[in-house]
Amino acid sequence: MLEKFLERTEFSSYEDFKANYKVKANDNFNFAFDIVDGWAAEKGDNRALLWCNDEGEEKSFTFAEMSELSNKAANYFKSLGLKKGDVALLILRRRWEYWVAVTGLMKLGVTFIPGTLQLTKKDIAYRANAAGVSLILSLEDSYVNEQIELARSEMPGVLHYLMAGDKDKEGYINFNREFEKCDSSFERNADSAGGRDIMQIYFTSGTTGMPKMVMHNYFHPLGHIVTAKYWQQVEENKLHMSVSDSGWAKFGWGKIYGQWICGATIFAYDMEKFIPAKLLSMMEKYRLTTFCAPPTMYRFMLQEDVASYDLSSVKNWATAGEPLNPEVFNRWKELTGGEIHTGFGQTEGTVLLADFKWVKPIPGAMGKPSPIYDLRLFNENGKECGTGEEGEIVICDVINNPPVGLFVGYYKNEEQTAEALGSGNYNLKDVAWCDNDGYYWFVGRHDDVIKCSGYRIGPFEVESALIEHPAVVECAITAAPDPVRGQVVKATVVLAKGYTPSDELIKELQNHVKKATAPYKYPRIVEFVDELPKTLGGKIKRAQIRKESENK
Repeated sequence: MLEKFLERTEFSSYEDFKANYKVKANDNFNFAFDIVDGWAAEKGDNRALLWCNDEGEEKSFTFAEMSELSNKAANYFKSLGLKKGDVALLILRRRWEYWVAVTGLMKLGVTFIPGTLQLTKKDIAYRANAAGVSLILSLEDSYVNEQIELARSEMPGVLHYLMAGDKDKEGYINFNREFEKCDSSFERNADSAGGRDIMQIYFTSGTTGMPKMVMHNYFHPLGHIVTAKYWQQVEENKLHMSVSDSGWAKFGWGKIYGQWICGATIFAYDMEKFIPAKLLSMMEKYRLTTFCAPPTMYRFMLQEDVASYDLSSVKNWATAGEPLNPEVFNRWKELTGGEIHTGFGQTEGTVLLADFKWVKPIPGAMGKPSPIYDLRLFNENGKECGTGEEGEIVICDVINNPPVGLFVGYYKNEEQTAEALGSGNYNLKDVAWCDNDGYYWFVGRHDDVIKCSGYRIGPFEVESALIEHPAVVECAITAAPDPVRGQVVKATVVLAKGYTPSDELIKELQNHVKKATAPYKYPRIVEFVDELPKTLGGKIKRAQIRKESENK
């Protein structure tokens, strides 16, 4: 399958990969037709999806079955009057119906918006009205159903309310029962969506204002070949698990696009709540081949007896979403023998930097650039950075040579699109530096860098120092206002089991940081909390912590 979309699939080194990786695709590429139906035609008996939940249910789907089910879904959506260019919102956690629904929507040309279960009434109404949603498909969940009901009167454009699952609920159409009645054939035609048509909209986390609507076209999945094959290193017909709710961009990174292009079997554990010991037991039970999860999950799994689980089947560990602290990397390797491969990117793109298969992971580093992006660092004067110099990460030449996988703008907002892409370059606003060996090192978001008494302090370095202490499960380093120094370093800390807040512990943590990094970087303020504020996508809301400090 890969040979259809890559000029070459094998490379001798990272340098060979970076110089010679090339994607090829026809102008009307459509993931559902070309990949799902493609695998169904070539190796239809290969397993596409293995789904299970906390209630002990389990379902397995081959590519042939997924092709037929998506055809039925496309025909059902068509029967409701949906057509190419319409918009649907899906709130399905990790239900198996998500894969059926989105591939059906792709075939019909309906743009879809993934939504997380954490959405409130305000979030749902905003998404429906801002994007012009005409259909909502959700799962049966008391919180989600309550929020949808509260928002109904504010969403006049939503014409269809569907629910996945076996049960009926007043005010909702049973999606499973209805789509199963439909014809299992759905023909591609000259008007079918593909290529530069808009396939998907992600809403950003909205930490600094209303969420932006990130548009991806039908070429976007091809950008995730790099994500799946060369970073996560998935294998055909072998189980891959990325821990993600379907409402996050990470789901697209790890639970559908690149994985199915490579022919991997997606393992979907539909957990209602993250319980570290339960996740470890599922990894052991199902004998996964590749695995990816956010750093936070690795940190919490390390609070369990990891060595007591047989995880020897896993050939490649990966992480993305937040920088991975060296302490977590080192402890995981000590307990499992495996090195965690870091990946870095945004909702707006695919993996941008990573520990690809030829790149030796270095604890704390971001890895090296993906071959599909012209990625560089620029300083505050707009000049390209030299080795060791901090600068903002910029993807260059995105208009004349649009990278496959990168977003194409913000939906219904030409002003935001022009601001982000109008210069011809896309600035991520993330600060990093590059060493002599070509590895990138994360400093922090542009707004997160702390300026204290003339020093520039990157939060990640201090967080990595703090996380080395056994008392710390996770932490956030932010700036707090100071009348003398301008800003000082503040640590907001979640403690590990068996530790309680005290002045003595604060002093111990401060001294620990002074020894682990430059003394001036130590946190002058330490605050203990039960949990850190996070976006719907699971990222720490450092801006919120800063604002709370300013208001104290």
